[in-house]
Amino acid sequence: MNFYKKFFRRVGMVLLFMAALLTTFQSISGVKASSINYSSYEQVEASEDNDQFDHTIKQIGVALKSFKKVLVDKTQISSSKEVAGKPPLLENMKDWSQYPTKRVVATGYTAGYESTGKNPGHPQFGITYSGVKVKRDLYSTIAADTSVFPIGTILFIPDYGFGVVADTGSAINGNKLDLYYETVDDVYSQWGKKTIDVYIVEMGKGKLTEETLSSLNEEESMQVFRQQYTKAENK
Repeated sequence: MNFYKKFFRRVGMVLLFMAALLTTFQSISGVKASSINYSSYEQVEASEDNDQFDHTIKQIGVALKSFKKVLVDKTQISSSKEVAGKPPLLENMKDWSQYPTKRVVATGYTAGYESTGKNPGHPQFGITYSGVKVKRDLYSTIAADTSVFPIGTILFIPDYGFGVVADTGSAINGNKLDLYYETVDDVYSQWGKKTIDVYIVEMGKGKLTEETLSSLNEEESMQVFRQQYTKAENK
């Protein structure tokens, strides 16, 4: 008699455990307990047969496996959507506040006659004071007062990207910068004139070469950010 009491008590505990497990499974995964196929199993009933207890344990195992599979699948889908929907921004790459800043008045310029007085046929068209060609890229050529920012200085300019001092200008004196764009339309539509705090990444040593500029733009770890600043120009 004591055996039957113990057995029925165990079956009751198992049933309560299954009910709690399936309720938790439904609330976390969003899958109703009815969606799990139990057609191949008999309902648990009080029985004198000890094999029925083993059968109940197998049902719990099936529920746990289904729960784990659904949870993993949902996590993978959610993660993929989040990554695809949020392209990385250079502004969020690091804590820029760790770099010294300087407030400047920044304008835009082109290689054309309106900015340099040179036409495409001129031998120095598109050639900066440092000798490198103008470039709008992840690291773009910019003009500055070399007594403030020597040639080769690397600045991070919010909404523009990295600027490498490669050029000078008669109107660029003191805390002023001229940021290179490919067209006059780009200058007005993408920048205009701004008073802005720029971050000094590295002070230059008075020299800049095509090789140095190219290596900066081709740095493998930075390619994920490149389209952020070159996309508009490449349309």
